Amino acid sequence: MSNKLTIVARIEANNDKVERVKAELLKLIEPTLKETGCIQYHLHQDNEKPSVFVFYEIWESRALWQQHLSSVHILEHRSAVDGAISSFTLNEMTHL
Repeated sequence: MSNKLTIVARIEANNDKVERVKAELLKLIEPTLKETGCIQYHLHQDNEKPSVFVFYEIWESRALWQQHLSSVHILEHRSAVDGAISSFTLNEMTHL
């Protein structure tokens, strides 16, 4: 088994906030890809339900991913989308 960590994060925006949430999620990509330990960081939008977004991430370790969660761009993101997200699900996974 791998020591790498796979993250699948599902974000659902309020229907009237889809474009705002999408714009804020897109802002996360560039700075996150520059972070130590980030191997992949891919954002997807559901074709049938555009309010649903999924990040598929691969990190060198859980510790480096947790550092990411404390980064300035993540903290700013949380503030920017406050009240615009209807649901958020995060799965920490291991590639088999």
